[in-house]
Amino acid sequence: MKVLVTGGAGFIGSNFVRHLLNARRDVDIINFDSLTYAGNPESLADVADSPRYKFVRGDVTDKQAVHKVFEEGLNAVVNFAAETHVDRSIEDASPFLRTNILGVQCLLDAAKQFKLSKFVQISTDEVYGSAPAGGSFTEETILDPRSPYAASKASADHLVSAYANTYGLPAVVLRCTNNYGPYQFPEKLIPLIIANAREDRTLPIYGDGMQERDWLFVEDYCRAIAVALDKALPGSIYNVSAGTRSRT
Repeated sequence: MKVLVTGGAGFIGSNFVRHLLNARRDVDIINFDSLTYAGNPESLADVADSPRYKFVRGDVTDKQAVHKVFEEGLNAVVNFAAETHVDRSIEDASPFLRTNILGVQCLLDAAKQFKLSKFVQISTDEVYGSAPAGGSFTEETILDPRSPYAASKASADHLVSAYANTYGLPAVVLRCTNNYGPYQFPEKLIPLIIANAREDRTLPIYGDGMQERDWLFVEDYCRAIAVALDKALPGSIYNVSAGTRSRT
């Protein structure tokens, strides 16, 4: 089985590449990443020489580059490629619309053309907006994105579902809660708090500081993605969380 992992040099993507290489000896992986600020190839230095791993630098909005990598005989795609930081999307939404929507369309068109057996879109619970106090989301919750980032991811989810329904593309959407763990970009909340605390700097507080979040260890999420890659029903949407709440 040959799997294309887009955005595989990012935080969750690099952890998934490593997890799948270790868990599945019958899988070869092509890591397709444009190496923006959030991509770090050093995150995968320990697997770089594996005969089952290949890195290709490219942009998911580049149709020629995407088509070329699909010609390598892929069976499945797991799409992590995305602009992800909410604050950055508020400053400038255009890169988020380009990568998170047009990039997904480019990948979906290629997956349809090459008749892939599975397309896994990595989404986020941000598409649901804010849960009521003490509440949580289900897969049937109406989408209510509250930032340009969330709106771009919600748009991508709708595109994936549309391709599944219109063309029969075996695509699924996974919406996860907040991930944490190794190789996370330092601007994210947990590594930022740790770095600030170690240097005796002010800790960031968002809003009144009373929000509750579900924190999901990245390795646990990688196991869920691997299960979805094998067993998720085409056209389905799955929420993935740790089922715990913490105040941050």
